[in-house]
Amino acid sequence: DAQRDRFLMHILIGFPDTVSEHEILRIARGEAAGETGEVGVKITQAEIFAARAAALAIHVSPALESYIIALVQATRRPEVWDATLAGSVAWGASPRGTIALDRCARVHALMRGADYAAPSDVQAVVHDVLRHRVIPTFEAEADGLTSDALIDRLLDLVPVT
Repeated sequence: DAQRDRFLMHILIGFPDTVSEHEILRIARGEAAGETGEVGVKITQAEIFAARAAALAIHVSPALESYIIALVQATRRPEVWDATLAGSVAWGASPRGTIALDRCARVHALMRGADYAAPSDVQAVVHDVLRHRVIPTFEAEADGLTSDALIDRLLDLVPVT
């Protein structure tokens, strides 16, 4: 489980649509034939470092920090928020989850053109950031409680501060 915690996010990606799958097939055939396609948009190392600096410059208020911490801590002890969730989590998010949620919320804010992170930024990325860090117990899974469902429940319970 500690190995999973090292990944920043676990993003669920569905299957491609028909047009995209045709394009994938065309590219695969070209690569198999030794063809090299045109490289699309390039980004320089300086641009990557500038984006990283811009994300770090996004303001996160103390109240939003408290909200992030409360959400992550709720994954470790959900029964504090709802007694029916007692025994539902085998493994909750570590402090790495807190750091990842902060970073991803900042990037989300940057991508929407803001200079501050809002609760909506946290809520937009929380599933992708925590789904692989929150492991339900076998019993909870047998009752249909997935990581995403648990995160949804905690989002309903933990107030925005």
